[in-house]
Amino acid sequence: MRKVNGLEHKLRLDLTQNLKRLHRTQAALLATCFLLSLFVCIAFMRFERRKAGDYAALYRAKERMAREIDDRLRAETALAERTRALERSNKELEQFAYAASHDLQEPLRMVVSYLQLLERRYKGKLDSNADDFIHFAVDGANRMREMIKALLSYSRVGSHGKAFELVSMEKMMTEVLDNLNVAVSESHAAVTHGPLPDVLADAGQVTLLFQNLIANAIKFRREGPPQIHISAEQDADSWTFAVRDNGIGIEPEYMERIFDVFQRLHSPAKYAGTGIGLAICKRIVERHKGRLWVESEPGVGSTFFIRLPMEVTQAKWPDTQTQA
Repeated sequence: MRKVNGLEHKLRLDLTQNLKRLHRTQAALLATCFLLSLFVCIAFMRFERRKAGDYAALYRAKERMAREIDDRLRAETALAERTRALERSNKELEQFAYAASHDLQEPLRMVVSYLQLLERRYKGKLDSNADDFIHFAVDGANRMREMIKALLSYSRVGSHGKAFELVSMEKMMTEVLDNLNVAVSESHAAVTHGPLPDVLADAGQVTLLFQNLIANAIKFRREGPPQIHISAEQDADSWTFAVRDNGIGIEPEYMERIFDVFQRLHSPAKYAGTGIGLAICKRIVERHKGRLWVESEPGVGSTFFIRLPMEVTQAKWPDTQTQA
């Protein structure tokens, strides 16, 4: 009986201890679950906050991009409008220059004719001052006529240009030298050129371009015979032509001004001309979407460079050079 009571007491004691352990385990599990839930909630809140921040940043970036796109579209629209306005203005200016120079031809021709008639009929019959006055009037009228003709040619570059075609620069150079045959012979100039390609261009305007440049090289020469060489080089997307001479050269401060209309560096008495030839050359090159510039050393010579976009890949490079 005593043994049974002792066993029952022991069982009760073990059961009490097991219940206490169970209660402690349950409390630990509940605490762990609570802490885990709290950690998950904090992590979720941080994630949501970060996601909300990312959404806000993305929204701000989207708004900023939309504003930049709107600004760019407005700028492009304004630029297109200014470009159209400039094109209209240039066209109107060309039309005005053409009309003015064309309409001035006839009255100026009449003035020149009567002045020349006056000079022939009354030369020597009046005093010497009157002869000088008539001579100056005739000379001024003639120079004005040449300037008007040059202005007419300048205005026609854009409005009377022909469609581009494949031009053999070799044949073009032969034509240029034929046109300048008298000037070349009288000045004993040596005009040579290397291999020249075919380019897509307005044949008449390109001929005028090189003719003006070579004529200038002959005109602005030093004491000895002019030495003129034309060459061409190819790069990735363009042809660069060079017209090199051994003439009087150009001072650095005048290298940009010489391409302006009616800009002269010398008096008409020393070098004849209207001062518009290089302006026409520049306008021709710009119509071909190219660039014209000069490098020069006074007393040594000048090199005029013409860069034209290479829209045609065909080219031929002869083995021989041509000399006039």
